[in-house]
Amino acid sequence: MGPPIRAMLCPADRYSLKCPFSRRPSRVVIHNTANDAPAENEIRYMLNRPEEVSFHFAVDSQEAVQGLPLDRNAWASGDGRGVGNMEGIHIEICCSLSGGERFQKAEANAAALTAQLLRQYGWGLDRVTKHQDYDGKYCPHRTLDLGWDRFLHLVRQEMEGSGPEEDREAWARRRERERAALPASGWAQGAWQRAQKAGLFDGTAPRAPLTREQCALVLDRLGLLPPAENESA
Repeated sequence: MGPPIRAMLCPADRYSLKCPFSRRPSRVVIHNTANDAPAENEIRYMLNRPEEVSFHFAVDSQEAVQGLPLDRNAWASGDGRGVGNMEGIHIEICCSLSGGERFQKAEANAAALTAQLLRQYGWGLDRVTKHQDYDGKYCPHRTLDLGWDRFLHLVRQEMEGSGPEEDREAWARRRERERAALPASGWAQGAWQRAQKAGLFDGTAPRAPLTREQCALVLDRLGLLPPAENESA
């Protein structure tokens, strides 16, 4: 099971700079960001930069954030209009400057996302490549330091769904709890705060799924439901 994926897609009026060519992808290209910023910051910075620098996903210890449509190219592998840029789905693994537990979790999430993409397109492990393959740059630097075959093994494990079913279910539950505990996204922060002030939510778990019964309670608090039979109209 891959990390939660959140879209912060490039506006169409920036396509000419960030992803001008429509294409059919043929591979995954792995990068390390070489700093410690979270995924949302990486995508936001990438989209706002004035250069032809772009990638499809940034992945940290909590989530994957998508910045470009998968049917558009990216300027990430340094090979101009070569197969890396023109056909690769580019994944930036965050928190690689300092390494440690945050990077390990980000890398594990990137491996899970890679496996998800391989299944989606019907590809094998041979479609997983690294930035270094296209222009010789030592990237993904920390992943290479730790061992490229080790990363491929992580992807293979995700592809095979290794481990007891109970372990995978426990992992999924833990992932959901971790996601629910995240603060509200920047784009929703103002609305989230106003919803709390209005008494619609108690302020906990801003990214948790909304059940139907919770939705009914919110509608009731907004006065959008008919009164109960024992209440006056």
